[in-house]
Amino acid sequence: MCPLVLYRSLLQLSMNQSCGKCVPCRDGLVEVDRMLQSIVNGDADEGVLKKMEETCRMIAASADCAVGVMGANLILDSLTEFADEYESHVNRGRCVESVNQTIPCITLCPAHVDVPGYVALIKDGDYNGAVKLIRDRNPFPTACAMVCEHPCEKQCRRAIIDDPINIRGLKKYAVDQAHADKVSTPKPNVSTGKRVAIIGSGPSGLTAAYFLALMGHKAVVYEEHDKPGGMLRYGIPEYRLPKERLDEDVAAILSAGDIELKCGVRVGRDVSFAELREQYDAVYMGLGAQIGNRMPMDGADASNVVPAADFLQMVANGNAPDLSGRKVVLIGGGNVAMDAARTAIRLNAQTVHVFTRKRDDYTALQSEIEGAMQEGVRFRTLLSFLNIETDDEDRVSAVWLQPEIVAEYDKFGMVTTEHSSNYPYRFKCDYLILGVGQRSDTAHFEESGVPVERSRIKADVTCMVQEMDGVFSGGDCVTGPSTAINAIAAGQVAAYNIDEYLGYHHKVARDVSAPPAYPNPCIPTGRAEIEEKDPAERKDNFGFVEMSMTYEEAVRECGRCLRCDHYGSGAMEGGRGE
Repeated sequence: MCPLVLYRSLLQLSMNQSCGKCVPCRDGLVEVDRMLQSIVNGDADEGVLKKMEETCRMIAASADCAVGVMGANLILDSLTEFADEYESHVNRGRCVESVNQTIPCITLCPAHVDVPGYVALIKDGDYNGAVKLIRDRNPFPTACAMVCEHPCEKQCRRAIIDDPINIRGLKKYAVDQAHADKVSTPKPNVSTGKRVAIIGSGPSGLTAAYFLALMGHKAVVYEEHDKPGGMLRYGIPEYRLPKERLDEDVAAILSAGDIELKCGVRVGRDVSFAELREQYDAVYMGLGAQIGNRMPMDGADASNVVPAADFLQMVANGNAPDLSGRKVVLIGGGNVAMDAARTAIRLNAQTVHVFTRKRDDYTALQSEIEGAMQEGVRFRTLLSFLNIETDDEDRVSAVWLQPEIVAEYDKFGMVTTEHSSNYPYRFKCDYLILGVGQRSDTAHFEESGVPVERSRIKADVTCMVQEMDGVFSGGDCVTGPSTAINAIAAGQVAAYNIDEYLGYHHKVARDVSAPPAYPNPCIPTGRAEIEEKDPAERKDNFGFVEMSMTYEEAVRECGRCLRCDHYGSGAMEGGRGE
């Protein structure tokens, strides 16, 4: 939406909180609101813009309390952050061209899946159609139904009435009714004779291969492991994503067109990057971030100190350590850290303690943190990690932790900490897991001339690698560790730009359409949640923890959708928010 309209609404929130005792806040904010309205309407000139800035600075300097100060600073920040918008409204009387109303769930999905469309298909009982519509943008409907962080729900307009639609839950219901490998993929275009090498068979690499194959190109995927899937297979525990369900997505992708999968082949060992550039018309690097980081301190290389990503891969490969009776400590609060902590519980650890320096370090999904707590993982925060103590056999015996106290917020809105006056203390442990991030293995590619900075390949928004003709890259090896849906989005973007690079402008067949929209009575209705097995039952095994929605729950949840693709903002786009 227009950011000036948004900031005006935030300014009005400040105005409504004014006590009216001081003139700068009581009258000044009203005057700023009047000037901002004239700018939004396209009736202002440069003089109004300058006067509004001067008024805001006066209010920020002279208001008696935070209401006036924060309201004025809010508008001052907008003048800096959205200078192009102000210029466009003053000089042309309208927003910049890129601003328009969009459908929140489609916009916030990194892959821009038609969420209202497949929700409507589920309501109609067309589960095959729902899977096909998801796969129009995302060829991993099953994996995302189980592990996606569902950013699409964050701004769901249903929250105006009650709660956001359970979009991930409905996607899971659809793939439970129509398994991905049983749903046909679109018919590929006529073969172009072009060949594209894809390095890595994770979500990014296989997504690129899927769309390139549908466009008519041959995709040859190089994977160093024995099986495809990348971190979906080797980084996500079985209790969250059963591998037989992942295989359904992979099988469907490989059946989509001319895709050749070469497992057990490592680029840099079995074939060089230079050879791939010579043999193929284009190359896509979707390496993922599979190497766990270690801390630069004594004892970090001890035999029972393991990065979280490495720990999860050990378990996935069948080399799980025996943690029976051991006291496990885990440093970090991300999703990978939670996966490692809950996996340690299932490996019979006596205790599992998670330590973080500040509350902001808990970046994992709240549901993951709650699940870990229910299974017996213990959490402590405001503790900074000092060093590792090892015994005579070079095995960790304890960690030293420094108590912290909260301090000011930084410029990103994150709380900072400083050392408490309390003394550091020693915490005994038998096994230490470091959930402090991952990185990509880019050494061979850097030696081959690929621009790399801090283990990240330098590529632009089109996924083209800087100063390397015909070479593309996306996903974790470009952005750093992120989510599966972000990697899928990168693979999709790369595929379409590789197609353009090869001299084409293909469209992928979409053999399904959304049903017509019917008016929603907007009756407040409870949100259907995905139930999980009892913690006492699930923590002793790696069985899938989530249970399926019932038919009645799914239909009622679908009925809560407001069909924003046809009503409101969607109506301006001819009925579809693309």
